[in-house]
Amino acid sequence: MKEPFCTITKGDNSIIATAIHNGHYVNPEVAQQLAISEMDRLHEEDPYTAGWTEISTSKIVCNRSRFEVDLNRIREKAVYIYPEEAWGLHVWKKEPSRGIIEGSLMNYDKFYQEVNQLLLDIKSRFGYFVVLDLHSYNYLRDGSRVLTSDSSINPDINVGTESIINARWRSLVKRFIKELREASYLNHQLDVRENIRFKGGNFPRWINNTFAESGCAIAVEVKKIFMDEWTGKLYEKKYNVIKEVLASTIPILLEELGLIKE
Repeated sequence: MKEPFCTITKGDNSIIATAIHNGHYVNPEVAQQLAISEMDRLHEEDPYTAGWTEISTSKIVCNRSRFEVDLNRIREKAVYIYPEEAWGLHVWKKEPSRGIIEGSLMNYDKFYQEVNQLLLDIKSRFGYFVVLDLHSYNYLRDGSRVLTSDSSINPDINVGTESIINARWRSLVKRFIKELREASYLNHQLDVRENIRFKGGNFPRWINNTFAESGCAIAVEVKKIFMDEWTGKLYEKKYNVIKEVLASTIPILLEELGLIKE
């Protein structure tokens, strides 16, 4: 049975964990027009990130591939048309029809409308909220499967905060990063840095602009050290430890939100 485009769960706290690039499914009418292989799609998607959203009772998981519509880009760029918009990949057999594009953008608009309502509801209940925009990223772009890369530009966790325009959230962000750095990951600390590879896409930017006084959206990009980025194989122990590290930040974030209320 086909999964819904997006699954939104309104829980009992003010931390919302999201996985908007988790999906791999594409509609059959879209699949017929795609030139890109399933493995190439998987390589650029963020598989397994849905599991990390379990760190909170409020969560958003997209079940559709970013190659159908990318919820982290502005509306005008949400459907990849040309290779330069998709890491040089040839996505379509021919330019997608107007019907395909309009159908994808209808889902895009519905997603933002539903998330807006969710955030309004949480704001009404709690006053303030934090969105953890969870992603993963590739770091072996040369095609090598050897686990080497330039660590100076590939932190284990990249925290994207450029779109956070209200200074009231700075203390919360600093404590969030500090907690990630101090958490134990297989007997060592993770390399956690801010705005190195990624500064946050359209989704957190929209939240930080729309809810600047009441909400803070933090983009969290985890390097694919928890899986083989080329085959999709999951390293379960590493994956679960990262989930525990992310979960350890929830009490810190709730505490910071409580301080803002005061």
